[in-house]
Amino acid sequence: MGTSFEEKSVWIQLASMVLGLGTYFIIAGGMLSGGVREVPAFATLFLFATAFMAVLLIAGHIVAAIASRPEGRDERDRLISWRAEHNSSWVVAAGVCGAVTCMILGIENVWTANLLLLSLALSEVLGFVLQLIYYRRGL
Repeated sequence: MGTSFEEKSVWIQLASMVLGLGTYFIIAGGMLSGGVREVPAFATLFLFATAFMAVLLIAGHIVAAIASRPEGRDERDRLISWRAEHNSSWVVAAGVCGAVTCMILGIENVWTANLLLLSLALSEVLGFVLQLIYYRRGL
C-alpha cells in the first residue's frame, strides 16, 4: 500500500518546520552569541523564517496533490493526529514552565521568547515524528 496524502502532508510539514525554524535557530544562536539582545531583531528573522516555511508548505503540498489525489482525512488520520499531539504537548508545558522561571529570575526577554519558541517548535516536530511512527506502526 502506498503512502497516503495525509502521511505525505506530515512529511512536508516536518521538513518545512525543520528547515524553516532550524534556520531561524541557527541564525538566532549566532545573533545571541554576537550580543544581539533586541527582541525586534529576532521578530524580523522569525517573520522571514515563517514566510520560508509557508513557501515550502505550499510548494510541497502542490507537488503532493499532483502526485496523488488527496482522499480527505478519515477517522484514523484524526486519531493519529490527536494521539501525536497529546503525546507531544508536554514539551510546550515544560517550555512554559522554563519561561516562567526565566521571568522570575529576571533573565532577559530575548532568552525567554526564544525558549518559548523553541519549546513550541520541538513540540510540533515531536508531534510530526510521532504521527509518522503511528502511520508506519499503526495504532
